[in-house]
Amino acid sequence: MLDREGYRPNVGIVLLNQRNEVFWGKRVGQHSWQFPQGGIQHGENPEQAMYRELHEEIGLEPQHVQIIGRTREWLRYDVPQEFLRRPSAANTARRSTRQAYRGQKQIWFLLRMVGRDSDVCLRATDHPEFDAWRWSPYWIPLDVVIDFKREVYELALSELARYISRGPRMMMMPWGSPLDFCKTSHHEIKKDSEPS
Repeated sequence: MLDREGYRPNVGIVLLNQRNEVFWGKRVGQHSWQFPQGGIQHGENPEQAMYRELHEEIGLEPQHVQIIGRTREWLRYDVPQEFLRRPSAANTARRSTRQAYRGQKQIWFLLRMVGRDSDVCLRATDHPEFDAWRWSPYWIPLDVVIDFKREVYELALSELARYISRGPRMMMMPWGSPLDFCKTSHHEIKKDSEPS
């Protein structure tokens, strides 16, 4: 199911523990790590898709989490040509009248884990996405994320950070965020307003 621009609707999940660390999953058989995510199926809204993906990818049920917030708008990324499947002649003819696949558009959810770590089950389905997981700092280094998804991860984490404590600990976290920007702007405004 693609929109008119060729983007597949999708959800992304940033799952926090009580220390505001994020769930980080290692893709099966690969050295890349990512947040849980997956496509929205026909007839699902983003929240329903999020709960389904949460169970399929990490075995959690709705009672194990609390929704803290979500992104306001869709965040998009394009998939480079080398990662797209080579279409067969039959599929090419069938797709000639439809929009070509470009990538994903995602609504990102920020969840709080209210269950226990032992509730996580990476083998909840016959086709697991992850073979390992860990808790990592919220402003996680994104160098282990496949490069074409990094910008969306940065946008999602930056937007969702507004739902987390605005205390000094969050302000001191690395890489640019709206929280760091607000702190700097406040200091500059105060300095600029002093008489010269």
